[in-house]
Amino acid sequence: MAVVGAGRLGTALARALAACGYEVRALVARRAGHARRAVELAGVKALALPFARLEELPPSELLFITTPDDSVAGVAERIAALRNGRVRGRVALHTSGALSSEVLAPLRARGFRVGSMHPLASVSDGVAGAESLRRAFYCVEGDGAAVAAARRVVRDLGGESFSVRAEDKALYHAAALMAAGHTVALFDIAAELLALCGLAPQRARHVLLPLVGSTLENLSRTPPERALTGTFARGDAETVRKHLVALRGAGEPESLLTYALLGGRSLRLAARAGADAGRLKEIARLLAEALGIAEE
Repeated sequence: MAVVGAGRLGTALARALAACGYEVRALVARRAGHARRAVELAGVKALALPFARLEELPPSELLFITTPDDSVAGVAERIAALRNGRVRGRVALHTSGALSSEVLAPLRARGFRVGSMHPLASVSDGVAGAESLRRAFYCVEGDGAAVAAARRVVRDLGGESFSVRAEDKALYHAAALMAAGHTVALFDIAAELLALCGLAPQRARHVLLPLVGSTLENLSRTPPERALTGTFARGDAETVRKHLVALRGAGEPESLLTYALLGGRSLRLAARAGADAGRLKEIARLLAEALGIAEE
């Protein structure tokens, strides 16, 4: 196998698959130094290539394109233009969450079987990320042979695979982003608010992490409406009013809007759990006022 785009994800994938017995033949990065560093982090004996020397990419049965989304199409075109050995039976997979396998059409035209294999895992570096990729869920789609190959890779990693329609990839990726990246952003807002209360930033993060962990534990056992706890679950309008006053007073409009927008969703969850409708209506009025919109 070979990996084109040896950043955090590409390096982690190479490291994880090498540990499963895959032969990693080449890692390609934007610069030669980055490629050499990726080979070192992946712990493999592979050719380290900069993009400028992509024509030296050795043939491999399995090719992963792990570049940023806006580079996938261009990389596919460049690889399709290479004449480096037989193509029949080779599989090319990209790891973008938002793009479908159609972005690899130039490779399909050359005879590759093409698909996508996106990990639902947070990869912040090449070493720890390799562990995150093991036993993760993966969204796979594409040509039949490519999907079959991707599912084998996922099984080898100890993960599970599922598929969505190609036209739904962007919606699927938006869901993944909200569950991961936006969770980090929300955590950062909460930590900033605690810092305004006098906690050091590191301490603020430290005290919030067990709360986040317990919430995830609840979600692993129960549906969202049952996992919801606290002010909105109780329909406590007076506490919501105090929260909104405090957020306005803190001079944090972004935090106020985030609270109000997510509060609307919390109201729906609370209603599904059977909370008092009258109390929820009063909270809805307060949130609409905070957002500057008329209550429906």
